[in-house]
Amino acid sequence: MQRLIRHLESRAGWRALVTAFGLGGLAALAMPPIHAIPVLLIALPGLLLLLGKAGSWKRAAMLGWAFGWGHHVIGLYWITYSILTEAERLWWLVPLAVPLLALWMGIYSVIPALLAWKARPGWPRALVLAGGWVLAEFVRGWAFTGFPWNLLGSAWAFAALPVQGAAWIGTHGLSLVTVLLACTPLLGRRAMAGGAAAILAFAGLGVLRLLPEEPPALPVTLVLVQGNVAQEAKWREESRWPIFRRYLELSRQGAEMVEREAPGTRPVIIWPETASPFLLADDPEARRIAAAALPGNGLLLAGTVRAEWGPDRRPTKLFNSLVALEPDGQIAAVYDKAHLVPFGEYMPLSGLLPIRVVRGGVDFQGGPGPVALPLPGLPPAGPLICYEVIFPGAVVGAERPGWLLNITNDAWFGISAGPYQHLATARLRAVEEGLPLARAAQTGISASFDSRGREITRLALGETGIALSPLPAAGEPTPFARLGLVIPAVLALLALLGGWWGHRRQVLGRRTSPSFTT
Repeated sequence: MQRLIRHLESRAGWRALVTAFGLGGLAALAMPPIHAIPVLLIALPGLLLLLGKAGSWKRAAMLGWAFGWGHHVIGLYWITYSILTEAERLWWLVPLAVPLLALWMGIYSVIPALLAWKARPGWPRALVLAGGWVLAEFVRGWAFTGFPWNLLGSAWAFAALPVQGAAWIGTHGLSLVTVLLACTPLLGRRAMAGGAAAILAFAGLGVLRLLPEEPPALPVTLVLVQGNVAQEAKWREESRWPIFRRYLELSRQGAEMVEREAPGTRPVIIWPETASPFLLADDPEARRIAAAALPGNGLLLAGTVRAEWGPDRRPTKLFNSLVALEPDGQIAAVYDKAHLVPFGEYMPLSGLLPIRVVRGGVDFQGGPGPVALPLPGLPPAGPLICYEVIFPGAVVGAERPGWLLNITNDAWFGISAGPYQHLATARLRAVEEGLPLARAAQTGISASFDSRGREITRLALGETGIALSPLPAAGEPTPFARLGLVIPAVLALLALLGGWWGHRRQVLGRRTSPSFTT
């Protein structure tokens, strides 16, 4: 460790920036699906050492930016897959998209870098880095409609036990704790022993939270349907009926499995985001065919595009929607996605940047936001379409639902880290809110979790098939569900104040020490 410290402290000029970039990339290995959390014991202390040698705030800002750039280049590499689905139009973006996006995302790392550079070495600098890191995550989740992907706390989402703390402090709070733990190698043996004790304490609290038995599941069986349709084939005219038939056949198989394996329960069949190649809300014939695949007591929750039409029968508005369809073909409920993807579902900046990954000349419109969607014979659901599930503290509206439903089309991400990272965020929302969550993904990973984030069922990435899951009962609202982002915000503020107090104490101690010796 001492040799590594000396080596990092010796880096100067452009070598320090390259080292910061590499340390940021190393830190990305802690993210799903690798979850190599021990790399943070090198990456974050390495950043602190480089900041300690920065001679000016401008230099510190550049080091933070380089660290963030490397972190997001590695963590978000999978975005290239979405461009490759339209390679004939967007080939020129392939080598540029991820580096430029990561360069922009790296700006957020300037916040903790500058704050830490200003603080004194030791605990003050570690506390300020942790508080600043969470502050930057807050800004990243809000600015320009927000993109809180790969929050550092999601590194722990490889199982239910390590993320139970999110029920109290949220994913942002886990990020703060993670930064502090990662900095302990620079703070001495006592700090490392304290870090180990903190990990054991969190594990103990997790065990205590997981020990009580879940309440009995509801008399409902969820049928997660994973059609495994490649994105490049999805909207071809000749593919529509084959895709529709695939989903209908899988739905029939799922209903038959429910009758055999869970008799007496109500089958609720769930299709992923935009799974239907036809506009179910606007196409009575497509609804009739889809409803024919349902048993008499069934319900279909299907992702579909919904349109509003002008006098010339051209669509004036498009919505990315979830439609609840009953066996008689009637629509029981509709939810329109509220948090849209820039350049995918709408063109930001009034279209000044001519980059649209999804074909079509009409922007999607946003819905009303988080709702408790009433469904016949079921607890109200909290629908979350695609990346709406990645926003901590923003997945439940004024009325608390009985469960969360995430439908998504991760076919955009190919066989990459993207679907695993998306799945990890979904698990964290279940733990934070104390609500079961079901997830249907076009190409995977489809899964369900109980209200404490324990996995019930899963369909692997790239698999075609169905998975049955009971619908667990909702848990009691967690502290995070009651107070939301207030809790991690207070923790971040306390860390910043603690670091600043330690900084002033050291400065005042040096100023007053001569008077005690004279």
